[in-house]
Amino acid sequence: MLSQKPWRGEAVIQLIAALFVALFFAVIMAAVLGQLGVAAFKSPDSFANVLAGTLGFQGVAWIFIFIFLKLHDVDWRDVLGLRGPDLSKTLLLAGGLLLVMLPVVLGLQKVSVLALDKLGWPTDDQRAVEIFAHAKSFWMRGYLALFAVVIAPVAEEFIFRGILYPFLKRLGWPKLAWFGVSFLFALIHLNAPIFLPLFVFALALTWLYERTDKLIAPIVVHAMFNGVNLIILFSRI
Repeated sequence: MLSQKPWRGEAVIQLIAALFVALFFAVIMAAVLGQLGVAAFKSPDSFANVLAGTLGFQGVAWIFIFIFLKLHDVDWRDVLGLRGPDLSKTLLLAGGLLLVMLPVVLGLQKVSVLALDKLGWPTDDQRAVEIFAHAKSFWMRGYLALFAVVIAPVAEEFIFRGILYPFLKRLGWPKLAWFGVSFLFALIHLNAPIFLPLFVFALALTWLYERTDKLIAPIVVHAMFNGVNLIILFSRI
């Protein structure tokens, strides 16, 4: 059972607002620099543009989350569940969930692609996947791998499972917390073929957080899931 979290409403709203302002600023800055002819920002797939797009949300989230936890006088190790008992059992459960969810999510993705093709809906790869697949630079691929396996899982799990989910649940909206936050998690990836798979995946991650009360569990599953997808993608290049 998930324990009560002391998140204050105004702090949650300020955090989400700050994240979107940071993303907006990063996108606008990259666009302006590209229009001004700054070489590093001319190509949409350049390393500078990739940094702006990824660090502008998930990257700054690391900073904002530490500020958020400081405002609540909460240690990040306690939020992750690194100090509590049964950590090894939690990680074993996380590994088991990953084994179950991998074929489910990959299967749903194939079904989604087939269904969208039938409807005449574009089924292009997610932007980050396209950039990784076409990246010729070792540093670009290395950074994208680090982003997928470390930066994004930690930031996204803190925001969606660690903050938004328990906050909405405490307000008395458990179903909205579970389904609404999972819906939002899938939606922000802005890719139709993976929306349903990510929605189901997010529901499973929320169940795992509820079951263990340790945020490290969904972070580990999220990171390993992204890592497996990177291996699959790399094998096709």
